[in-house]
Amino acid sequence: MKFRVERDVLAEAVTWVARGVPARPSVPVLAGILINADAEGSITLSAFDYEVSARITVPADVQDAGTVLVLGRLLSDISRNLPAKPVEFSTSGNKVDVTCGSSRFSLMQMPEGDFPTLPTAPEASGTIDGGAFTQAVAQVAIAADRGDTLPILTGVRVEIDGDKMTLLATDRYRLAMRELHWNPAATDANQVLLVPGRTLLDTAKSLGTTGSIDLAFGGAAGGDGLVGFEAGQRRSTTRLLDGEYPKVSSIFPTSSETEVVLATAELVEAVKRVALVAERNTPVRLKFGEGQVTIEAGTGDDAQASEAVEATLTGPDLEIAFNPHFLLDGLGAVGTAYTRISFTQPSRPAVLSGQDEADGDADTSYRYVLMPVRFAS
Repeated sequence: MKFRVERDVLAEAVTWVARGVPARPSVPVLAGILINADAEGSITLSAFDYEVSARITVPADVQDAGTVLVLGRLLSDISRNLPAKPVEFSTSGNKVDVTCGSSRFSLMQMPEGDFPTLPTAPEASGTIDGGAFTQAVAQVAIAADRGDTLPILTGVRVEIDGDKMTLLATDRYRLAMRELHWNPAATDANQVLLVPGRTLLDTAKSLGTTGSIDLAFGGAAGGDGLVGFEAGQRRSTTRLLDGEYPKVSSIFPTSSETEVVLATAELVEAVKRVALVAERNTPVRLKFGEGQVTIEAGTGDDAQASEAVEATLTGPDLEIAFNPHFLLDGLGAVGTAYTRISFTQPSRPAVLSGQDEADGDADTSYRYVLMPVRFAS
């Protein structure tokens, strides 16, 4: 095998495929990236750990076609640090020689015959705008559980109903839901899938800049439990989580007694400052009154802090406490100049939504539900 490829093209391709290389592979061969040089003038790089697959095809000057398997993370490190010159790959015995200017590396070939065959993505289900999908996934994935106690909660629930897609995630302390439109191949599309949250977020971020993303929701029945993503020459699949997601839609309050509208950036900065004195796992207290909200943290002999932020209040005054990190996650995900917080009572969940203007309507296509923390009055 022998080919030449532009350094930036190689670095970008290897970096993207290396997402599918596990840090601690169950078998050594899974630590590799498979490189296939096609006589037609392209190379395809692939990685697969039996859960997530990644594949990309880029142009190259191929002199001798062939296939090799090399350590993925090592190749990624090398490709990112090469000088800005064309890179030449060639095989010599059981080695792969990488030459770029005066830089030369010799990599061991791994047994390509032991590398697993990448799964075939399910049939395409439709397309979605990359930017909108990336934003929606980021807004929801923050609420997915990051632990292993309840694996089902590490996923993002994706519900398809015609041209409407609903993403939902919860870790029991907060819940995020985003509704958006997409372009299904079938107008009567109706499906529910559970996609690993971290993988979905990583994939959406890496594909979102490419314009349009092709989605393939195979599901457990039609696609061997896989979901596929494709944009340009980048293709990825991930295995779906198996299990029944808890029925959490009832958590959304059907009415509110108090609603507050605040400037998002001002509230974020105030919470960050006050939270500096909040010890680990202690909440910040928010006291909503006419014209303002006062954020407080710390009690007794401990360090204390407070700050007031202008607010528009509708309904009775309220005092409530939140985990500051969870509150900041929600405020950051809203992504609008103003945030509306709706309450029923201090012991019940609050709902955050965004709006562009102080006296405008809330955009309920994204809602972030946050459980309050009990505190001593």
